[in-house]
Amino acid sequence: MKKLVSSLLLIGSLLPFMALAQDAAPAAEKFQAGKHYQVIAVPVRTANQEKIEVNEVFWYGCPHCYHFEAVLEPWVKKLPEDVDFQRTPAIWRDNMEPHSRAYYVAKQLNVLDSMHAIIFKAMQEEKNELANEDQVAALFAAHGVDDAAVRKAYNSFSVQSLTKQGDARVRSYGITGTPEIIVNGKYRISSRDAGSQEAMLDVASFLVEKERQAKAAAAK
Repeated sequence: MKKLVSSLLLIGSLLPFMALAQDAAPAAEKFQAGKHYQVIAVPVRTANQEKIEVNEVFWYGCPHCYHFEAVLEPWVKKLPEDVDFQRTPAIWRDNMEPHSRAYYVAKQLNVLDSMHAIIFKAMQEEKNELANEDQVAALFAAHGVDDAAVRKAYNSFSVQSLTKQGDARVRSYGITGTPEIIVNGKYRISSRDAGSQEAMLDVASFLVEKERQAKAAAAK
């Protein structure tokens, strides 16, 4: 009888801890590798080793990427200081290269903040294919960016190099479509795996925190 009472008391004392463990388990397993996101076999070097990188791989000709902007931008604005947000334009085919160059031209000329949305709108709503240098330059000029400056940047060694580097980076990520998000060069998130574009950002936040904790542990 005493043993039975002792056993019941022991079980009773453990119940709160068992409940806590049950509550913690789903949180720890909320997002799983291979299910909600993919682990990149060989991690890709990030632009800033001091920060946690979030890199969106996109294409101006992709309607899904265009719609993603509406949920992505508010999320990016709330990222903490230890997170470095980057974008990399994808190139599946030769006719996508002018779009990648347009992105890097805008970045080099310090007009990306305004031109990013304009390029998207031109391709998605105005059906402007931006198929070559002339069409890219004309779009920039229509929004107040000097034609000669655009053409010089478009054909510059730096823009050509950035375009090639971006293409190589995307291939190293193992991207299968756009948009996708890469966290710290280690994890790849797609709407297919996450469940939706909104869920992609939930998974990204989870992985950013995972990397933050890993950095903190390594620094001890």
